[in-house]
Amino acid sequence: MAVSLSKGQGISLKKSEFDLSQVTIGLGWDVADSFKTIEQTVEKKKAGIAGMFGGTETATELIQVPEEYDLDVIAFLCGHDGKVNIEKDQQGQMILADGDIIFYNYESHSSGHIYTTGDNRTGEGDGDDEQIIVKLNSLSSDYQKIAFIVQIYNGIENDQAFGKVKQAYIRAVDARGAEMARYDLSGGKGFEDCRSMLFAELVRENDNWKFNAIGEPSPADSFVSWIKKYS
Repeated sequence: MAVSLSKGQGISLKKSEFDLSQVTIGLGWDVADSFKTIEQTVEKKKAGIAGMFGGTETATELIQVPEEYDLDVIAFLCGHDGKVNIEKDQQGQMILADGDIIFYNYESHSSGHIYTTGDNRTGEGDGDDEQIIVKLNSLSSDYQKIAFIVQIYNGIENDQAFGKVKQAYIRAVDARGAEMARYDLSGGKGFEDCRSMLFAELVRENDNWKFNAIGEPSPADSFVSWIKKYS
């Protein structure tokens, strides 16, 4: 039976109890009823006599459509110092390609031991909306921690925040399908200015791992802002 965690709590994931050969970190969310106004071009019958003979004209009208939130889960692979190794080019710019940060543009680590299953841009449907697969038993001991960041893509531009996200969660499921740990986030007023979050961490414990629920929010809408914390 899964352990439901509160912010700041953690649970040991022991190999004697769970199959850590392939762990699924699942993220799910819904959005509170929220609509945005857009312009739509429509064809209408012409007024008067012209309309009687099949004449049409185009017009622009404002309509309301459900607002979609694109949440992304990102993983930072951290070394013994708790930092993520990031290479830089000659101009000092970060090189994220084929590095130790797994996200929507680089969905698989070079080791093949951690990867995403794709980008869900709406949160629609039952079950996990996004997943990161981690082969914990195979992951090099060079990595002592994995941090999971959740961001609202273009949250600032679209005026979106976690305040309207409901039933958001992150969970860890072992290779046999057993849900080991779960951390739920309801959103609400306390997250009205939050567009990204350090959701949880997996920390190596000798031969086992520990899942920690963090829930640290940020107004930034990009995981890049979190790199400072881990570099």
